Amino acid sequence: MKRDTGSNFLVAATLCVSSLIIIVVSVASGPRLLNPFVMDSETCRTLLAIRLPRTAVALLMGGALGASGAILQGIFRNPLADPYILGISSGASLAASFGIMFGISLFTLSVPILAFIGALATGAAVVILGHGWKGLKPERLLLAGVGIGFFLSAVLMLVMTLSVDDGLRRAILWMSGDLSMVDWGLLPVGLSFILIGLALALTRHKGLNALTLGDDIAYSLGFNPPRERLYLFIAASLMTAASVSMGGVVGFIGLVVPHVVRRHVGSDAAVVLPLSVVAGGTLLCFADAIGRTVAAPLELPAGVIAALIGSPYFIFLLGQRKTH
Repeated sequence: MKRDTGSNFLVAATLCVSSLIIIVVSVASGPRLLNPFVMDSETCRTLLAIRLPRTAVALLMGGALGASGAILQGIFRNPLADPYILGISSGASLAASFGIMFGISLFTLSVPILAFIGALATGAAVVILGHGWKGLKPERLLLAGVGIGFFLSAVLMLVMTLSVDDGLRRAILWMSGDLSMVDWGLLPVGLSFILIGLALALTRHKGLNALTLGDDIAYSLGFNPPRERLYLFIAASLMTAASVSMGGVVGFIGLVVPHVVRRHVGSDAAVVLPLSVVAGGTLLCFADAIGRTVAAPLELPAGVIAALIGSPYFIFLLGQRKTH
């Protein structure tokens, strides 16, 4: 379903303005409320060292997850698909948790790099197992992802039982989407791979639209569904891997955000993908601001807050669909 251009522009403008407001709120929020428009030396240090990098990472992570969810729901034609259904987050979690719990800290970015490698390796394994003799099939891809995800989750539970208490606590926080340890060093690599994945997805937006109509119709429109599915899966994997490597596992954004966006602008991927980036980033930024404010000085993981916000809204959407 497509909406008229004027309506889409209004939705996009409203979303962008809301995002800017949330960014200001996020930068100001925390155990100590800051006024970002009144600068002194202490405020400047806090903004540059803590608040701004944390807000930037939240925007990138949420945006990547929102776009990845929109892609995966399209290529699987499944409204319940999200970036973690294919086991990519399990691979990243296992690699990163291994580094956290066993003290692998050769340099500052050891854990993010381990997470990124684990996510990409898992994505590659899913593609290999999901590639039938006729190419990449959604059913095989889905089953491969679920199977690998369960296996890696079991290995992760085994590793956690062997870890020391401090490492276990830090690993659990990381797997809950805790952003308290992020800094500027995470941004260059994460941003690069998110931009690559998003650019690849946007160049294949017509193929994504065709896949949502079914393989037979996609063939009749001149597209090669297995090839389009492979390109789009690579794009979603790159963005998911980059997101998880920067701040850990954040659920529900990739599931909920695409539904919310399509509800307001229709299903055209050329519109849904960029707006899912903005909406996903805004939601995670808002969740992180709440998490470090409501129980200050204790911080609640942004991933937990995002799930608490997203799950009731998703249930609300399901209830509305039942009544139509």
